[in-house]
Amino acid sequence: MIVVMKQSCNEESIQHVLSVLGRHGLTGHPSIGVERTVIGVLGAVGPSGTPGGIGGINPALGETLESLPCVDSVLRVSKPYKLASREFHPENTVVEVPAACVSDGVVAIGGSALVMMAGPCTVETEKQLMTTAEAVRKEGAVILRGGAFKPSTSPYGFRGLGEAGLKLLAKARDEFGMAIITEVMTPSDVPMVCEYADILQIGTRNMQNYMLLDEVGRTQKPAVLKRGMSATFEEWLLAAEYILAQGNRNVILCERGVRTFEKQTRNTMDISAIPLIKQLSHLPIISDPSQGTGRRDLVGPMTLASVAAGTDGLLIEVHPNPDEALKDGAQSLLIEQFRDLMPQTRAVAAAIGRSFVTE
Repeated sequence: MIVVMKQSCNEESIQHVLSVLGRHGLTGHPSIGVERTVIGVLGAVGPSGTPGGIGGINPALGETLESLPCVDSVLRVSKPYKLASREFHPENTVVEVPAACVSDGVVAIGGSALVMMAGPCTVETEKQLMTTAEAVRKEGAVILRGGAFKPSTSPYGFRGLGEAGLKLLAKARDEFGMAIITEVMTPSDVPMVCEYADILQIGTRNMQNYMLLDEVGRTQKPAVLKRGMSATFEEWLLAAEYILAQGNRNVILCERGVRTFEKQTRNTMDISAIPLIKQLSHLPIISDPSQGTGRRDLVGPMTLASVAAGTDGLLIEVHPNPDEALKDGAQSLLIEQFRDLMPQTRAVAAAIGRSFVTE
C-alpha cells in the first residue's frame, strides 16, 4: 500500500501516519519528492487488518488513513517489490558516490549524465592495477572496477588477492581520485570491504544470497546488484527489495546478460532490460557488456547499444595485457581499445541528449 500525503503535510503529519501504521504492525517508509511525499507500507495486510493475512488492503485501515487531514489518498501497490517499485517512488533515484577526481567531489549515478566504471576484472599486481587505472582515468572513467574477491566456477581458478587486493584498490584511489567498486561475496566480509570500497558489488551468483543482501542493506554504502544469470525481472527487483528493506536506499541495478541456449557468447546480453527496468523501478541501472558477452569484440557494440537504450552507466573490463590475465582475459579490452571506444560512447550519448561525467 502507498499513502499519498497532501502537499501541505509536514514532518509531524508524516510521523502521525507512521504511528498509525505501527499500531497495525506495519512499517512505513517515507519518500519525500519535489512535489509530493508518499509513504510506502511494508507488511502483508489481511482482510481483518492483521499483519501476515492473505488478501487485499483492509478497507477499514485504508479508510482510517484517508480520513486523516494530511492524507490525500491510499493506493495499492500492485508489484510484489514495494520499495523498488516506481509506484512507490515515481522520481528517479540518484545514488551519490564520493570521488576526488570530479570537481564537486561527488559522482551521481542515475542523473542526466552517464558514469563510466572501468578497470581489470581482477586485481593481480600493483603494476597491472595502476597501469590500468591511469589509462582509464585519462579517458574519462571516474570509477575504478577491480575484483579482490572473485567467484570461480572451478575451485582451481584464481579467486582474488583478498584484503591485499583491497589495499591496492585503495592505493589506486589515492593516486588517481577515482571511486572504487569491488565485489563482496560473504556477509562476514561486508565490514572489511566497506573499509576500502566506495561501492559494493553483488555478483550474479549472489543475487539471491539473502543473508548477504540483508547485511549490505544494513550499511549505507552504494551497492550494485547484478542480475542473476537466470533471473527474471521480478526476482531481480525482489533481491533489490532485500537491500532497500534494511534501510539502504543506495541501490544500483546492473544488467550483465543471462544464460541461454546460445554457445557463441558467454551470456545473452539483454539490452531490453534497460528501458524496461526504468519503467518498473526508480533505481538506476547500469550495464556490464564485458560479462554480458564474454567476448572482447562484442564489448564495443554492446556498450554503444546500452548507451542508446538509456543506461545510467557502464562497467567495462580493461587490462594492459588480456592474454596474460588471470581471470576473464577474453572479455577484457586492451587499453588502446578502451581509448578508441570512449569517443564513440560520447557521440552516442550526445545523440540522445546525454553526456558522461568526466571531471
